[in-house]
Amino acid sequence: MARLALLLSLLLLATCMAPQVASLQPNFYAETCPNVEKIVRAAVVQKVRQTFVTIPATIRLFFHDCFVNGCDASVIIQSTPNNKAEKDNPINLSLAGDGFDTVIKAKAAVDKVRQCRNKVSCADILAIAARDAINLAGGPFYPVELGRLDGLVSTASSVNGKLPDPDMNLDQLTTMFDKNGLSQADMIALSACHTVGFSHCSQVAHRLYNFTKANPVDPTLSPEYATQLKADCPKNVDPRIAIPMDPVTPKKFDKQYYINLINGTGLFTSDQILYTDKRSRPIVVDWAQNDKHFNDALILAMTKMGRIGVKTRKNGNIRIQCDAFN
Repeated sequence: MARLALLLSLLLLATCMAPQVASLQPNFYAETCPNVEKIVRAAVVQKVRQTFVTIPATIRLFFHDCFVNGCDASVIIQSTPNNKAEKDNPINLSLAGDGFDTVIKAKAAVDKVRQCRNKVSCADILAIAARDAINLAGGPFYPVELGRLDGLVSTASSVNGKLPDPDMNLDQLTTMFDKNGLSQADMIALSACHTVGFSHCSQVAHRLYNFTKANPVDPTLSPEYATQLKADCPKNVDPRIAIPMDPVTPKKFDKQYYINLINGTGLFTSDQILYTDKRSRPIVVDWAQNDKHFNDALILAMTKMGRIGVKTRKNGNIRIQCDAFN
């Protein structure tokens, strides 16, 4: 009996000392801020009415946040004289300010409600806003798991090597997503976020003019699309000139992205490779034909991405301002 009592005591001690694991659930704020999703959606709707850029900017912000330090809103932190934050890493400089502004305004709207004040994390607000951005552009509506805390660290150097490059091949993309617990199918689903928004001529110039010596134009581009891109992005054009990532429905979140890949009109190498590589092609073809298959896969991928690196009370809190540590 004494040995049994000792064993039970050791098991209890081990349980108490086990690392805290954050638990996400759709109704996390049911008691503390029951209308949080309605409040955030209203803020997103208002922002979208001001500019459509809000939609791709917010979706992209969520992705860039989760893939670096986990989904903890660390990408929103402003740099200080003593710390260069994530948002000032060169790869994040192209993030549109409307995404940041959406989260900050939604946070202010939530905190106007006395019951909700300082009860909802910026990380959760960003997750809700990204879902609403997808839905407002015609994509699916899905329950968002909540309960994240905001991160306590944000450094520009932490971004290096954490985000996909537009020239990556299938193996490189698959490996990067796998490191975040996401499958190849998740990667292909999340890539469809390129169905809305804009990029810049600097990101595609090499596919048009100096792909290889033998083929200056990337042969995976359809000739008609290459001609169109050259007209939009002539040599020596301002590299900041914006071009739609989806040449057919740039303001609609839909499966047109996959149809474009089949037609040779994927803007980035990392887009087009999903069709040119025979290993991923069957999924592209399937989702180009089946809305439900695509929407189901997207919801699963967004949900799984939202679980990356969730913070607990040991390494997170709820920020009073989304762009500054408490």
